[in-house]
Amino acid sequence: QVQLVESGGGLVQAGGSLRLSCAASGTIFSINAMGWYRQAPGKQRELVARITSGGSTDYADSVKGRYAISRDNAKNTMYLQMNSLKPEDTAVYYCNRLWNFLPWGQGTQVTVSS
Repeated sequence: QVQLVESGGGLVQAGGSLRLSCAASGTIFSINAMGWYRQAPGKQRELVARITSGGSTDYADSVKGRYAISRDNAKNTMYLQMNSLKPEDTAVYYCNRLWNFLPWGQGTQVTVSS
């Protein structure tokens, strides 16, 4: 059974940092290009960072220079280091493939206070 489990969210003040984790099971994690997505209240889910199976990365303009995506294929885990957080980063964060989505996990809430 394929499962994605996100963790590491929380409440942080503006300027702070958080590190999110995405644990994958039931799929061949290492061959998949993966991404971190977020959905703020009343807004559509958006892709904020992506990483290929080979480790190449790309970021949405809104997080470029502040977020860093990485993966540990041996642990079937992906990470998102978020620095210099802003109130507009507040959202539920999810991980998934870039296409042919797996069932979405529950996400992890990130709340940035001003």
